[in-house]
Amino acid sequence: MPRLSIGLPNFGSFLPPDQWRRLGDLAVAAEGAGVDRLVVVDHVTMGDDTSGYQWGRFPTTPDAPWLEPLTVIAAMAALTERVRFGTGVLLAGLRGPTVLAKTAATLDVMSGGRLELGVATGWQRSEYDAAGLRWEDRGRILDNALSTCRALWQGEVPGVHCEPRPVQAGGVPFWIAGPLHGRNRRRIVEHGSGWIPIMGATLADVRAGMKLLRADFAAAGRTWGDLDVQGSLPLERDADGRADLDATLAAAPSWVDAGVTAVHLPIKAFCPTVDDVPAFFEAAATRFAQG
Repeated sequence: MPRLSIGLPNFGSFLPPDQWRRLGDLAVAAEGAGVDRLVVVDHVTMGDDTSGYQWGRFPTTPDAPWLEPLTVIAAMAALTERVRFGTGVLLAGLRGPTVLAKTAATLDVMSGGRLELGVATGWQRSEYDAAGLRWEDRGRILDNALSTCRALWQGEVPGVHCEPRPVQAGGVPFWIAGPLHGRNRRRIVEHGSGWIPIMGATLADVRAGMKLLRADFAAAGRTWGDLDVQGSLPLERDADGRADLDATLAAAPSWVDAGVTAVHLPIKAFCPTVDDVPAFFEAAATRFAQG
């Protein structure tokens, strides 16, 4: 059953500096409207130079607030019971892998098994510099973080205990983000419960990627139905240039047909202010349910 996934802005100026606690209210509103999944994003530090951002203009100034996503999810999970929470994405390699394993497992237990970790290496070298890590090692660091989490969650490290373990069977799901170069395809096969295509991926890109991953899964002996896929719908606009929710969601069946299991929308494209968000949740959930 495809799910409706919506990105919450845990950064920038969408919320006034003294109103970040309203993210909890938005999570409650999303759950009440029938939204299936909320996603927050990650930067630990930001360097002054954002020119390495490849997807248009960077959405904030480098000195804008950027709330830590797992902490935000903990606050939202405490106020809700059903809606799932994801990161899109968490820079897992910037966190010590044993502490990440403990934090994610704790959050999964406290939320009743509602956590999904979208992970990637990130795009800004200065974040690795600030953490004392080599940018050139970013892929290896991420792989080590994922492997360490899995080993600790499954009790595979002799003489070492990391309790509690996640509620979800097999541990917290990892959704691997990014393009399907060889190393990332291997990462998805070895560690992935989901794939988050690179920002701006078209429906054709997703279809092509699914074909590659199906072959990879078959070669590795993995069941294809094990993989979830997030699909960010292309934004459609009306004659006045405003984001058109109905027209945007009209493409959802084609993305689901391609194998997407989480149809994803951003709040900021449709909501000029935070006060517009609850009505957007209701409209998006109703329209999505209609197919």
